[in-house]
Amino acid sequence: MDTVVIYPFSGIGHLAPMTEFAKLFVTQGFSVAIPILPPINPSLSTSATDNYISGISSTHPSISFHRLPPFTGDYSSTKPAVLLKSFIRAANPHLRDLVRDISQTSNIRAIVVDFLSLEALDVVTELQLPAYVFFTSGALSLACFLYLPTLHNEMISSFNELGETPIHIPGLPPIPASHMPDHMRDRDEGLQAFVDAFSRLPDAKGIIVNSFEILESRTLKTVREGHCLPNRDTPPVYCVGPLTTGSEAGGGERHECLTWLDKQPRGSVVFLCFGSRGRFPAEQVKEIAMGLERSEQRFLWVVRSPPDPDNWFASSDEVDLDTLLPVGFLERTEGRGMVVKAWAPQGEVLNHEATGGFVTHSGWNSVLEGVRAGVGMIAWPLYAEQKMNKVLLVEEMKLAVEMKGYDKEMVAAEEVETRVKWFMESDGGRKLRDRAKEMKDSAAAAVSYGGSSHAAMVELLSNISS
Repeated sequence: MDTVVIYPFSGIGHLAPMTEFAKLFVTQGFSVAIPILPPINPSLSTSATDNYISGISSTHPSISFHRLPPFTGDYSSTKPAVLLKSFIRAANPHLRDLVRDISQTSNIRAIVVDFLSLEALDVVTELQLPAYVFFTSGALSLACFLYLPTLHNEMISSFNELGETPIHIPGLPPIPASHMPDHMRDRDEGLQAFVDAFSRLPDAKGIIVNSFEILESRTLKTVREGHCLPNRDTPPVYCVGPLTTGSEAGGGERHECLTWLDKQPRGSVVFLCFGSRGRFPAEQVKEIAMGLERSEQRFLWVVRSPPDPDNWFASSDEVDLDTLLPVGFLERTEGRGMVVKAWAPQGEVLNHEATGGFVTHSGWNSVLEGVRAGVGMIAWPLYAEQKMNKVLLVEEMKLAVEMKGYDKEMVAAEEVETRVKWFMESDGGRKLRDRAKEMKDSAAAAVSYGGSSHAAMVELLSNISS
């Protein structure tokens, strides 16, 4: 049987969109094998991944998951990019063995590698299979990472040293140097590891992006014209999104927050959710609470426990609301507000008719869920490439307004109150929400028959099958 191997990086934020991508192959008669990396840190919980895999396995038997055995590598560096490189290299022998085993019973047409697992291209080359790269982030990240080696050669200072100096990347609005992705802002071995990895992007037969043409048209045009890769040919770029998770991500009974939303007026609720790594210090949680209370707006807020200052990975999902929230907050906001511990079914909440706005960390999966649901956003970026996403969301897409102070030590209660009120009550907020609804229609058109993302997938399938 014709098979595609899809190799996501560790974690649900990479596994979920790449599994949605796998479903597109299944509809065309392919089987899909997905190797599963262990967590890069053994103390990190795998429960979200395990639950997701269980849900998909029960509904999509043509998608098989294969857990790679435990392995050890050189983890002596303190630089995340270097650790990531060592981690993927250490996994390569197990990936090679798995692909060889699969090839005994299947005709492997291609291997699709996560953009954070580019060291795996060594295995693909050795086995002489066509290699594609999947970007779980948008075209803005693709432009940035294609251009990073050029930028690195042209610059003397680090991004941290440049502070708010605008960085000019073809196809993107100017990005403050301080807003470049985490772990790239120092000119050190960590940045060099990223430069070396992203220098391999042109080796792919194609690059697949979880986005759609209208959402990032200028960036995509610039990338395809070769401006981000001045000295090498740019591989074909296929925009196949927006790919967002279905109900398998949560499973089980309907969440109580959806029942609460059923009782709220249409478009009246602000939803606050900050991703799987979105944790705030206790002081910031209290500021958010005070701002929400003063705003007098309806809200649904997912609260996670504060980070462990000594070990982020050890942070608990046990949430003590009595300690975290101001005294009497839950009682004073009862009826117009709901606080959920640790997790909520984000996709279902965003698509609920009562949801009118989304305060988000601006992670790309969350951005796409907001776009697909037609919900305008208040951007509060926290980590990774989210500050870059914020720039594009606010300045180019005009689908969000920023939460001022996100780049400082603390966002004050006054800002939370002001921004939420502006979003829900002002003419500017209404225009933003209307634009989000228009983009929802564009997203639906992209993935429908004959749409841009559907056409890109047809072209990709043709190239893989030939």
